[in-house]
Amino acid sequence: MPQLYRNPSISARERAENLLSFMTLKEKVGQLNQRLYGFSIYERHGDKIILTDEFKQEVEKYSGLGTLYGLYRADPWSGKNFKTGLTGILAIKAYNQVQKYVIEHSRLGIPMLLSTECPHGHQALDGYLLPVNLCSGATFHPELLEKAYEVCGEQLKAMGVDFGLVSTLDILRDPRWGRSEECFGEDPYLASEFAKAAVNGLQKKGVAMVAKHFCAQGEGTGGVNASAARIGERELREIHLPAAKACAEAGVQGIMAAYNEIDGVPCHGNKKLLKGILRDELGFDGVVMSDGVAIDQLDVLTGDRVLSGAMALKAGVDISLWDTGFTRLEEAVERGLVTEEEIDQAVLRVLTLKFERGLFDHPYLEEKDTFTKYHYDNYPEALQLARESIVLLKNEDHILPINTKTVRSIAIIGPNADEIYNQLGDYTPPVRGEDGSTVLKGILDYLNKNETDIDIKYSKGCDTFRGTKEGIREAIELSNSCDLTILVLGGSSSRFGKVEFDINGAAITDGIVSMDCGEGVDCSTLELPEIQNTLAQAIFCTNNNVITILIQGRPYAINSIAEQSNALLCSFYPGMKGGQAIADILFGNLSPSGRLPVSIPRHVGQLPVYYNYKSSYTAMNYYDTMKQPLYPFGYGLSYTDFQYNKIGFNRINISLFELECDEVKLNFDITNTGKKDSYAVPQLYIRDLQASTIRRIRELKAFDKVWVPKGETVPVTLTLNKEKLSLWNDEMHFVVEPGEFEVILSDCGKDIWKGSFSVN
Repeated sequence: MPQLYRNPSISARERAENLLSFMTLKEKVGQLNQRLYGFSIYERHGDKIILTDEFKQEVEKYSGLGTLYGLYRADPWSGKNFKTGLTGILAIKAYNQVQKYVIEHSRLGIPMLLSTECPHGHQALDGYLLPVNLCSGATFHPELLEKAYEVCGEQLKAMGVDFGLVSTLDILRDPRWGRSEECFGEDPYLASEFAKAAVNGLQKKGVAMVAKHFCAQGEGTGGVNASAARIGERELREIHLPAAKACAEAGVQGIMAAYNEIDGVPCHGNKKLLKGILRDELGFDGVVMSDGVAIDQLDVLTGDRVLSGAMALKAGVDISLWDTGFTRLEEAVERGLVTEEEIDQAVLRVLTLKFERGLFDHPYLEEKDTFTKYHYDNYPEALQLARESIVLLKNEDHILPINTKTVRSIAIIGPNADEIYNQLGDYTPPVRGEDGSTVLKGILDYLNKNETDIDIKYSKGCDTFRGTKEGIREAIELSNSCDLTILVLGGSSSRFGKVEFDINGAAITDGIVSMDCGEGVDCSTLELPEIQNTLAQAIFCTNNNVITILIQGRPYAINSIAEQSNALLCSFYPGMKGGQAIADILFGNLSPSGRLPVSIPRHVGQLPVYYNYKSSYTAMNYYDTMKQPLYPFGYGLSYTDFQYNKIGFNRINISLFELECDEVKLNFDITNTGKKDSYAVPQLYIRDLQASTIRRIRELKAFDKVWVPKGETVPVTLTLNKEKLSLWNDEMHFVVEPGEFEVILSDCGKDIWKGSFSVN
């Protein structure tokens, strides 16, 4: 049989089918394995890269390599830093060296795919980092996130990355979960819009996204990572599947299965989920990747590692990650647990992708004398995300923006005031300190740039979890000597401390003293660490002008702090330029436009506090606390005022037939009646008043981020179509049911207008 796969003029699928016909079973199995930790396959000696025996043995075993994970990964778990890891042109040379070895030691000359972590930017040395997803969700500006992921895509493409592993599918339903920061928020529609934007941004630059995690990981029992999602199919479909649907419609090329089980069935062994829903219903035609060692965890069902690998393959997993279950697929064939034809289906997907990406025809990167550095000064998208994400929760007596004509001295106090890693989030590489901007640095730079003569004094006060009486006493004296105090509190997902790691890279929480968020760092309370509350109370008793800034990976229960602060800013880990962004808000260079993507509870005992609870009960109805969250989803103040006028539908009745191709439109004008140019964030919610299943008290169905200069009026239209008005009915069909719909137009956490229309 001729080797047609070497002919670039025929289709990728035809080339893959031809290549498959020449492969042995062992070679096929090799294409489905992603067993190696890529950061461990080399040693760096100056500018020389030495490939390890483990890597060479793996290539020899399978006559090639399917996918290599994490060649560029750098962090405390990988042990790679600026001395031991890959930077600049050395990274390109290392990629070519690894790819060349794979091809030359493959009987059929099959190149490898390269995957890398990109949950909020490239987790590599000099990787372009974004604020965490929860921060991006607070912008309510998915178009901006798409532009930011274009930058990430350019960098990944230039470094030969084929798969970017990106957190886009998780919905934040319990903020005790350590991976809250990886979610765009608690609402499925908001998350879906951001997930779609991330896919579009990354993939338009030629990098395939592996969207993770599928599915319902944010519904874990007690907020514990990888725990059971004890929900039924309707909750799964209404809350957790929309983001995956949006990604599939955007053409995402990869999906990563989640660790958790759903109603007793692990995602990695869930054929209905991975084939029936993902492929047959949502139309996904890419590759399904395992999460780290998750296939081996199926042993809890099978008690047999070979059977676990077979179960995952038959359920729909195509590519493994670090496990041993897929390494034993040959044995699974011999035992009759899977057929070679089932293996062929997965291998075809992998090979087709390799041909589509041009790896057979152009497997190497150009080794240029100059290397493009994706620096924040040249790519301002990360800074703009941080700017638009900051949520103003309180502004008593308009203390913000800071009046530089009357304030002569400012005390900056707190554990998160000058710790760059405390504002970057989990899955973060070592960074160059000069590239970042903490709150302290951001304020100093702003004042120097604007030649403003304000005396800045700094005291850390305490660490994230620990402190001394002397440190707090110093902070009190400093605050007492200044006109204004900026108190910077919050948490940290930084692994750059005394952290131990599990086999999959998650933090092991026993004895951790440096992290209160991140993978593996779940909590039973939503209080700030005790030492920070002690510091805060001391400062509140000292200074009557306190602006509190919370830099965090999850919402905290902050009743006392919110009550005693004169102003309160919320910033979910804002990334490398977070300090500059916060300074812009503090001094009024920009008006805050962030809105909460997650509700802030009064107490952990209120959970769940998400806004879209079912109308069959009164949420948070406890005798010993108020019945609302401290701050609701969608809340956020501005430095200006907006008026909404001329609000009305284009129609108040529409038939089911007309909905097939027509929409209900809500038209209105937004006028900026204040003194600052700013963004308005109109949000449209519906409530289905007549349905066959219990509906939610309200559901976000449309929003916009609208720039309105002071004194000007901007017309806006938000639309409702068939998709947005459909529900999963009592027979689990996705349909629009005739009846009345209430519509609520909201912004800043306040309802601006209510109306209704009918579907008949």
